[in-house]
Amino acid sequence: MNLPSLPPTPARTDVADPAAFQPIGFQLSDEHKLELLEHWRSIKKRKWPILSLAGVAAVVAAAVSLAMTPIYQATAMVQIESGPGKLVSIQDIYSAGAQVKEHYQTQVEILKSREVAERTVRALKLWEHPEYDPRVKGAGLLDGLKEALGMGTEPAKDEADLAAAATKRLMENVSIEPVRLSQLAKVNVESADPALAARLANALAENYILNDREARFKVSQQASGFLQDRLGDLRTALSKSEQALQDYRQSKGIVSLDGSAQTLAGQQVGGTNAQLVEARSRRLQLESAYQQVQAAPKGDFSGVPWVAREAGVALAQGRVNEVLQRQAQLSETQGAKSPLLLQVQAELESAKATLRSQQAAAADALTREYQAARATEQSLERALGAARSGVAEVNKEEFQLAVLEREVQSNRELYNMFVSRAKETDIAGEVQAAIARVVDTAVAPSKPVRPKKLQLVAVALVLSLLLASLVSVLLDKLDNTLKGGDDAELRLRLPMLTVLPSLQAHDHAAMAQLFIHEPNSAHAEAIRTARTGVLLSNIDQPHKSLLVTSTIPGEGKTTVSINLALAHAQTRRTLLIDADMRRPQVARRLDLAPGLKGLSNLVAGDATLQECLHTVADTTLLVMPVGDLPPNPLELLLSERFKAVLAQLTEQFEIVVIDSPPVELVSEALVLAPLATSTILVAKAMSTPTPMVRKSITRLQRAGAKMLGVVLNQLDMSKAGSYHSQYQADYGYNYAGAGYAAKDAAVDPGRS
Repeated sequence: MNLPSLPPTPARTDVADPAAFQPIGFQLSDEHKLELLEHWRSIKKRKWPILSLAGVAAVVAAAVSLAMTPIYQATAMVQIESGPGKLVSIQDIYSAGAQVKEHYQTQVEILKSREVAERTVRALKLWEHPEYDPRVKGAGLLDGLKEALGMGTEPAKDEADLAAAATKRLMENVSIEPVRLSQLAKVNVESADPALAARLANALAENYILNDREARFKVSQQASGFLQDRLGDLRTALSKSEQALQDYRQSKGIVSLDGSAQTLAGQQVGGTNAQLVEARSRRLQLESAYQQVQAAPKGDFSGVPWVAREAGVALAQGRVNEVLQRQAQLSETQGAKSPLLLQVQAELESAKATLRSQQAAAADALTREYQAARATEQSLERALGAARSGVAEVNKEEFQLAVLEREVQSNRELYNMFVSRAKETDIAGEVQAAIARVVDTAVAPSKPVRPKKLQLVAVALVLSLLLASLVSVLLDKLDNTLKGGDDAELRLRLPMLTVLPSLQAHDHAAMAQLFIHEPNSAHAEAIRTARTGVLLSNIDQPHKSLLVTSTIPGEGKTTVSINLALAHAQTRRTLLIDADMRRPQVARRLDLAPGLKGLSNLVAGDATLQECLHTVADTTLLVMPVGDLPPNPLELLLSERFKAVLAQLTEQFEIVVIDSPPVELVSEALVLAPLATSTILVAKAMSTPTPMVRKSITRLQRAGAKMLGVVLNQLDMSKAGSYHSQYQADYGYNYAGAGYAAKDAAVDPGRS
């Protein structure tokens, strides 16, 4: 049929918009299970190398353990006292204020010290033993390597060097192990000689105790010398202070030290002060009466109470009052001229004169008494001042005396204390309690502590198994290719249409027609499975166009296209189109004559449909090869005429299988995918990296392709559990102008 005037067909509107990559609903737990299964398969497939490596490691470990010198460990048990041992209390000399825990930890560290180790070495002359003699060169591999590299130790020159070298080696072989919740410590010594190990453990414990005793004795001697030096100075100071006290007593005439002088002076001041108060009170009383006497007019002292209270004045006043009474009585009975009355008047005048005389005498006596009281007060004031001055002087002397006495007392107490401490130190230096004691002496061990041969072999075996298993898993983790149907479905999130076995013994032409030549083979059965998957997709659609592509060349997409088309041709009217216009392979694989008209000729209008369709021998399959190779295949596929031709071919055939170029090298597959009903991606098992396949699927889906599923090709069934394939980065293709050509002549040009 000629299609010279084939109208352009509008673009298909039933093609879905490009959709994002969607998973098909696998659960994460299933993926984890599959990963664990993959790990197990990875280990299982290399079980013999892993077991061989483990066996070799165990044998090497056994040989090494047998070659190693057995090391014995002897243990001596030491009990450490809770505090520094002492016979008498001299805490100021031995710092006994530390807590028990700190003291215990301190003693454990002393047990580890170099001083104790060196003391043991010198006591036993340990450098004479071959194990500790630095002049004996080691026979080990490490020692030989150090000697070869010039890193060996310098030979010992004298006994000090020998002792230092032996001490260093002994400290490396000694370990102190505190016993939890007790005051015990284990002294562990390792040696190739069991008897020597026990001897060293006991010697270390004994030398630790002796070293402590000597150290404390040395401290005691130093303290005793210090105390003796200080005693001489204190004795001199005490003598000087006592002499100064005695000189002061003599200079001041002090006889007693009980403070009697100060007491007498105080009593004297107190008595004088009391007399002064009394004299002052008396003077004040007399001073008031004296002022009244001085104020009396013309010697009339009748108005002065003090004068009136005088005995003579009171007696004279009584005589005057008696005479006045008699005068009054006589005046009533006698006349004014009566001699009795005149006599009474004369007596009255005499009594008044006596009264006045007594009053004047009393006033004179008051004046004299006042002056005497005043003089007494002044005298007492002077005496009190003198007494006070005496008391101050006594106080000064007593204070100075007290200072001298305190200095003497202080010097005497300090001297007595140092004498007592010196005696205690001398006694403590002669008798010292032990800081520790050996509870359990070490005995020669009968079994070595290392090497632990069985443990060493078991550890080597387990570690080698683990290491080899990890390496196996790591190798498979680094291998990101597709290793089987389940793995491909899980990683690509697309249905697996079929898995085709590897056919190493067939050439490309035989593989292309294997479905015809070997219909009962596993390969043919797998093709039938893929055919069933295609037929079940879009089951209500009578006409289907199927695009078959791959990620990169060499994955077998052409072989799959041909075999799938041959399978469909048995039940459907099927057309196989070779759309790979850069490296066409369909005609060659099907043994068609070269130079046949094909797709490019039909689209360009240079040939009719009948001229472009060719039948495969012994089949009903119609094939449309590429035809003449166009210079611009992409433009040809993008033309509206190609879309119209493809749409018309799809209407005339029930199944149209299109073999397209790879996705990652050229873009023709992305142009063809939206025009096809379904797209099948062919991936080579254990070869193509999974990320690259995922990228191809994503590009196809974004271009509008309806992904039907994946065909996993060339899976080595005999090694399905052993993934040894490696990805080859160079597939023999490169870009050259508008097409991709063979990069190496050695690469088979018939493989696509």
